Amino acid sequence: MNVDLSGAKWFKSSRSGGGKDCVEVAFLESGNIGVRDSKNPTGPALVFAPGEWDAFVVGAKDGEFNRQQG
Repeated sequence: MNVDLSGAKWFKSSRSGGGKDCVEVAFLESGNIGVRDSKNPTGPALVFAPGEWDAFVVGAKDGEFNRQQG
């Protein structure tokens, strides 16, 4: 999928503390969601469809992506 991100309005979580080691998100006009590394704003970005983004957020809240120590 090739998406034009030139007009995207990127933001960081209010919990990021203003540091540069953050993930930035943009809600795009197409309804998709862009995600990028704040240290590399001109680098690549991931683009999620709304359903994919919702599944990711639910999984993150439920701890689905937590590292398991073992």
